[in-house]
Amino acid sequence: MNAPMPSMKTLRLSLPARLLAGSVLTLIIAGCASRTGPVQPAPIAALTTPVSAAGRPSLDAALLQRPAEPFRLGPGDELEIEVLGDVATRARVVVGPDGKIYFYVLPGLDVWGLSLAETQQLISRELQNFVREPQPVSLTLLNVQSQRVWVLGRTTKPGVYPITGPTRLLEAISLAGGPVSASSFTSLTSATGIGSRGATDEAADLSRSFVIRQGKVLPVDFNRLLRDGDLSQNIYLHSDDFIYLPSALAQEVHVLGAVGQARTVNYTSKLTLAQAVATAGGSIPNAHTTHVAIVRGSLTEPQISIVDYKGIVHGRTPDVLLEANDIVYVPFTPYRTLTRYANLILDTFARTVGANEGARAFSDEDVSISVSVGTGGTGGTGGGGTP
Repeated sequence: MNAPMPSMKTLRLSLPARLLAGSVLTLIIAGCASRTGPVQPAPIAALTTPVSAAGRPSLDAALLQRPAEPFRLGPGDELEIEVLGDVATRARVVVGPDGKIYFYVLPGLDVWGLSLAETQQLISRELQNFVREPQPVSLTLLNVQSQRVWVLGRTTKPGVYPITGPTRLLEAISLAGGPVSASSFTSLTSATGIGSRGATDEAADLSRSFVIRQGKVLPVDFNRLLRDGDLSQNIYLHSDDFIYLPSALAQEVHVLGAVGQARTVNYTSKLTLAQAVATAGGSIPNAHTTHVAIVRGSLTEPQISIVDYKGIVHGRTPDVLLEANDIVYVPFTPYRTLTRYANLILDTFARTVGANEGARAFSDEDVSISVSVGTGGTGGTGGGGTP
């Protein structure tokens, strides 16, 4: 007698169980697909294309021009103000969270976004409502909290540093004590102001160092700047720029994009693409898995390999061995141009690393933040869209 068919209820799995089953199935299929041994992405046009040859952006000359805008006040900035000729009016004031200052007999004055000269004029003008004769006002900037740059990673003194005026990249790295290195930077000239301080075996990886501005990676070549002393890479910084110099000893693979949980995977010598994606929760439904990208090499001249991950999972294509510091990106939608695809991947990678490193700088806990990228014409956290 035939056994009764199981009810639909007995076949229904919970979401965690389905995710676990999916990950296990991915690993099993990947293992079957790689019986002949995983292979490296072949250096041929059908698989690997140099992004630099495809139009990777070069450094815009405008980034090297001194900003014309003066320093502008913001919350947390501290001033010393005095009505000249009346020492009793001398006072230290701090720009409040609402952008206002309170001085002498004046009500709250909104100075957020004003230059020092504009603030001085505003105070003098408002004082005329309370004194008979106009009095000149002295104003000195004592402390800056509103404008700052982040310098994290393998520097002697990583941290957040205030900037009070036009500041170049080398100046910011110098404030952080210079890049950590045992011997790589002894050739720097005195013009850079950076020496080989804080020597250690865990040096900074200049080929993967980056600057983020408003969610985008600026194409600065840190090797040329710090190793060769090439000042054509010494850009002017803006407030909230994020500078990161990773460790040269990092053995990681970054899995991003349309996966269950974007994350960093510890690299091993036999780590494959299927294993890395499975560790990140597998690809999400509707991900474009026939064009998974593996980005390898320096951030200024990366190599991008387009791999049919779907073919690997279904056993049609051999699995692919990864290398340390590879960036794996599972796209949400097909890419239109290789250059835009590469830029999207590098921007997502940098934002993810920046968010995690920034959070760790102010927390003793091990935090992990993923940065999402929108699909179609809508942007997720940090923007996005069809590459």
